[in-house]
Amino acid sequence: MDRMMKVRNALTTLLGQLFVPLQTNALFFVSMYVLGVAGEWITLPHVKGVHLYDNLYLELFIDLYVACVVLTLLPVAVRRWVRRILYVVAYTVTVIDTYCFWKFKSTITPTMLLLVDETDAREASEFIKSYLSAEVITSPVGWLLLIMVAHGVAAWFHKPIGAWLTPRIRRAIPAAGAVTLVLVVVSICTSAHNKVALAKLMSARTIGQVEHTLTDPAHGVLYTPEWRLAFSVYANSLAAQQINRLVSHVNDVRVDSCSYTSPTIVLIIGESYGKHHSAQYGYPMPTTPRQIAREQRGRLIRFSDVVSPWNLTSFVFKNTFSLHVVGQPGEWCNYPLFPEVFRKAGYHVTFLTNQFLPKAKEAVYDFSGGFFLNNPVLSKAQFDTRNTQVHRYDDGLLSDYDHIVQGYTTGHRPKANLYIFHLLGQHVAYRDRYPHDRTHFKPADYKESRPELSDKQRRLLSYYDNAVLYNDSIVDQICRRFDDQDAIVIYMPDHGEECYEENRGIICRNHSAAIDYGLAKYEFEIPFWIYCTHRYAVLHPHIFKQAVEAKNRPYMTDALPHLLLYLAGIVSPDYQSRYNLLSPDYDVTRPRLLKGKTDYNRLVPPKPSAGAVKSPFK
Repeated sequence: MDRMMKVRNALTTLLGQLFVPLQTNALFFVSMYVLGVAGEWITLPHVKGVHLYDNLYLELFIDLYVACVVLTLLPVAVRRWVRRILYVVAYTVTVIDTYCFWKFKSTITPTMLLLVDETDAREASEFIKSYLSAEVITSPVGWLLLIMVAHGVAAWFHKPIGAWLTPRIRRAIPAAGAVTLVLVVVSICTSAHNKVALAKLMSARTIGQVEHTLTDPAHGVLYTPEWRLAFSVYANSLAAQQINRLVSHVNDVRVDSCSYTSPTIVLIIGESYGKHHSAQYGYPMPTTPRQIAREQRGRLIRFSDVVSPWNLTSFVFKNTFSLHVVGQPGEWCNYPLFPEVFRKAGYHVTFLTNQFLPKAKEAVYDFSGGFFLNNPVLSKAQFDTRNTQVHRYDDGLLSDYDHIVQGYTTGHRPKANLYIFHLLGQHVAYRDRYPHDRTHFKPADYKESRPELSDKQRRLLSYYDNAVLYNDSIVDQICRRFDDQDAIVIYMPDHGEECYEENRGIICRNHSAAIDYGLAKYEFEIPFWIYCTHRYAVLHPHIFKQAVEAKNRPYMTDALPHLLLYLAGIVSPDYQSRYNLLSPDYDVTRPRLLKGKTDYNRLVPPKPSAGAVKSPFK
């Protein structure tokens, strides 16, 4: 009997101890829990399909419980000050997060933090005058101010713990401890996977690895403003490491000579466009009539065997802008960026992008792809002229170019130009990538040829093909602007895109999968062509001839800078002819390592299964 009593007393004591952290830090726990829940509800966008993090309540509980345990272990005097610091941090970060969501439709992001870091005192003062007004009180931020007031009132009337511990309450503490134990166990079980995923996210060695981690559907959820801030700080620190390396090499870029062989070079970079939706490459829907017409006239040379090094825009940009080629030692950021080399050689470099301009509401993918283009030092080293705003549709870039050219009519036109157009192309969501009055394909157009698709899938397929058709018009309009010049135009999308190919049931890209033949075919194979104006073909027949002879060579776009340097006639130690697609020294045996690991040249198509129905959409 005595033993059972001792066990019971020990259990009662243990359960009571489990409740002590909450008992000792009751006001801290309650106020921070209310703040955490309110902050997430306030910043939940009213968008179909968007919902609250499903484990918010339990994961927030375990996070705050751990914080209370740590606080309880501290001396009383220290504990008070630590709690005050935590209050200031939590309220400040949540208010900023909510304010940003209210004003900019975005919670804290790495780009937002980067913009703050690049803001000087004058700009900060102007921002405060422009954006901080009395209406903040009636905004969602007002709810947080109300919570702060309630917290202040509760703290004012808050009594010492001992004053609350009546005999009845003391008897209830073991029961409260038992409830706490259950909540702790359940919270740990439901939150463990997210904590492991967050640890993986916050331990990546490069910003590229961070982005790749985020493509995994099971990636960590940054479910509070504090997590979002911590992640933004970490992402910026990773980007800064590569920025520092690139900046340190800016003055080391070397150009021995330049013949300006091609006085006007135009590079058009598309977005999310696999060649299997191009009529140029056999797609049955007429998605590229203008490009086909140019090819039939004989000066647009279509290349048949081209792949991108990655199926992520940011990775492609890093690989195609750097003179580093996959398989070489070192990283992309240890090599010069080709626009730097062109500027050093005397070319006027114009960069017109409809995606990589720094903006508060920017996904990590755009941040990862654009940070080295938007850094002030590197931007100045690479570009003479840039656009200052993105547009709803890609025709906005045409207006940007026209405006630049109009400026040349009253001034001196540069003798040699490199123009880089970066389109939004067929980036998701497809329906938003073309004006609706330009709709040509409809879901009914696919009913006979794609009977295996649902109505919704055929609708999405029509959206994508309409975006491809609109892209065809934009690309043609760019070419038109150079038709009367001594100009050469190169077109390449960043990577491919899946849109229910061959009953694969995939839309967009499958980032987490191992690279097999099907994945490589639809997500890495891309259209690629070189267009020579009439004047260019006449003045540079050897280059035109080299392009025609090279059109069936295997190629990966990480080597693009070496082709560009050759076209410009730039002599530099960084140029290697074996990576130049048009050179007789070009290495046709080079492994084309997709994602730096899978050799595309070694992938073998699977044998068709018996009775399989072959799709007409090859």
